[in-house]
Amino acid sequence: MPGGLFAGAAIAALFATPMSTFDASVIVNPPPDKIVIEVATVNGSGCPAGTAAVAVSPDNTAFTVTYSEYLAQVGVGSKPTDFRKNCQLNLIVHVPQGFTYAIASADYRGYAKLESGATAQQKASYYFQGSSQTVPIIHNFKGAYNDNWQSTDRVDVAALVWAPCGERRNFNINTELRVNAGTSDPSKTNSFMAMDSTDGDINTVYHLAWKECPKPRT
Repeated sequence: MPGGLFAGAAIAALFATPMSTFDASVIVNPPPDKIVIEVATVNGSGCPAGTAAVAVSPDNTAFTVTYSEYLAQVGVGSKPTDFRKNCQLNLIVHVPQGFTYAIASADYRGYAKLESGATAQQKASYYFQGSSQTVPIIHNFKGAYNDNWQSTDRVDVAALVWAPCGERRNFNINTELRVNAGTSDPSKTNSFMAMDSTDGDINTVYHLAWKECPKPRT
C-alpha cells in the first residue's frame, strides 16, 4: 500500500470501563429472532439528512453503516470548515427478549489522498444513553498516501460493556474525520479523507457479541 500509515495510541478498549473479571462462557450465539435497528437521530457535517443508512446482517452478528457524503479535505476546492467532518448516530436497537449485546469490534473503511506532508485522523467513540462517553479511539494517517484505508477498533472480552438487560437505552456512535495540510501547500494541492460510498460497497461494520440476560426470579 503506497504512502504511510501509522496507528494511533494503543487501543485500550472500545468501551473503556474497568471490569475485574468476566466469564467468556456467557457469550452465546446470536438470538434467532431478527434484531431491528432504527436511526433515532443523525447529526453532523459528515452525515447530512438522508446520507447515512443502517442495515443488520442476516445472522445478527453485525450491523453496517453506509455514508454517502462523509469527506474531509483541505486545499484547492475546499471550504475553511471542510478540514473536519463528524457524525453522531443515535440508534434504537430492538433486541429479542432475554438477550443483551455489546460491540466487540468496529471496522472503518474509506479512501484517502494525502499530499506529502499532510496528515489525517479518524476518530470514534461510543456510549449507551445515560452512560458517560468513552475516550475516543484515534487512528492517524500521513502522506504521501493515495489508496483505500481501513482501521479496526477491537475490544478484549474482559472489557466488553453490555447494554443493560430489561432496559431500552439508545446506542450512540460518534465519528470524526480530520485532515491537516501540514507542510504541504494547500494553495496548490488538495488532500482528503473519505468514509463514504457512492455504490454501497464501502461500509462501516460493527460486530456484535451476545449473551443471555439473567432469568427473572420467581
